[in-house]
Amino acid sequence: MELSQGLISAAYILAALLFIFSLSGLSKQETAETGNWYGIVGMAIALIATIADPRVDNVWIILVTMVIGASIGLQLAKKVEMTQMPELVAILHSFVGLAAVLVGFNSYFEMDHSALTNFTNQQQIATNIHLVEVFLGVFIGSVTFTGSIVAFGKLRGIINSSSLMLPHRHKLNLAAGVASFMLMVLFVQQGGGDGALFLMTFIALAFGWHLVASIGGADMPVVVSMLNSYSGWAAAAAGFMLSNDLLIVTGALVGSSGAILSYIMCKAMNRSFISVIAGGFGTDAVVNDDVDYGDYVEINADAVADMLSNAKSVIIAPGYGMAVAQAQYPVYEMTRALKEKGIDIRFAIHPVAGRLPGHMNVLLAEAKVPYDIVLGMEEINDDFAETDVVLVIGANDTVNPSAAEDPTSPIAGMPVLEVWHAKNVVVFKRSMSPGYAGVQNPLFYKDNTKIFFGDAKASCLNILDKL
Repeated sequence: MELSQGLISAAYILAALLFIFSLSGLSKQETAETGNWYGIVGMAIALIATIADPRVDNVWIILVTMVIGASIGLQLAKKVEMTQMPELVAILHSFVGLAAVLVGFNSYFEMDHSALTNFTNQQQIATNIHLVEVFLGVFIGSVTFTGSIVAFGKLRGIINSSSLMLPHRHKLNLAAGVASFMLMVLFVQQGGGDGALFLMTFIALAFGWHLVASIGGADMPVVVSMLNSYSGWAAAAAGFMLSNDLLIVTGALVGSSGAILSYIMCKAMNRSFISVIAGGFGTDAVVNDDVDYGDYVEINADAVADMLSNAKSVIIAPGYGMAVAQAQYPVYEMTRALKEKGIDIRFAIHPVAGRLPGHMNVLLAEAKVPYDIVLGMEEINDDFAETDVVLVIGANDTVNPSAAEDPTSPIAGMPVLEVWHAKNVVVFKRSMSPGYAGVQNPLFYKDNTKIFFGDAKASCLNILDKL
């Protein structure tokens, strides 16, 4: 079935509006499900309109590849746990980048290069614009592709999460950017050129790899958000090359929203937004493992249950360890038990808790924790001093006092949940190993801190039983 160009344009406008409604809905937990459905319906309309476009050839090949891709996606999505969601998002970004690269090369090789010398001035200008679109699309796509693969590897644990500290790494990034710009000028002046395009692609692939490899593990949530933005601009570039208005609009929405989220998170972490774009998260600070913080004090379930029962106010600070242990469900049951005792209980969420923006919020919503007791860092940080007990469940770097007290720490300056100001702190841990950033945490050795060893889920169930 073929649709007229007017109907296709109308369908694209409707899809674009639904994508905007989707973003608006996803901005709040209460409307997130509705926002998700807006996005699904919008994408369905966009796909149908595109396939029905009379300009599209080989429809059956497209349909067959869509069925194959959808089947693979469904199988993988069913197996992915919430703890693996960040790495899934990272690898999906790499597919968007690769698609932009392939579209760019295809668009370039489809051009009639033999006719370039006979073009009028107006045709030449249009051709130069298209060549810039091709070059930028391939560049952004290549950076997104390798950068996303490195992010996936770090989140998966395949690649070391610490920053790659190559000598003169910022100069290398600058050189890659300058060389790519010069190649683009040469590429446009010559009316194309396979050598310039292939050389730039190689530089961009290496640039994307180094950009993310030089960023430390504690900052990976911001990296995922940043790559989300890059993938959006790669999609927008592909839209220009394909003259597809909806792809341009959708790519711009994804690119701008990802950039805004990255900026918000950078502000929350006291990081420079420019340093994110330049891959400058990695600092020159060196992790010092020789500091003697003293001895830690261990605690058992009976003592924790007794401490909670006698408390008037309790705050829970969750982290990635809670997600790994799937402890959100017993945490919710424990929350209910404490509320029934008349104890004021709330959750403190750091902007980058987990491995993805909003990771902890999704986990708690999944366990039916009420939204009104889940508060952000800026809303609750001043309340720790008046709190009787803080339970740190699986969090490490986001509650590390070194960020505020040690200017030489790799996470220095990063705002954290200041749990150490509470009267009592109980930290749930499997072992005394440092967090994802590889930085030791002095919180574990403070006088008001107790360590509760064991699996977070089993520990919470044990405390619930005592309560």
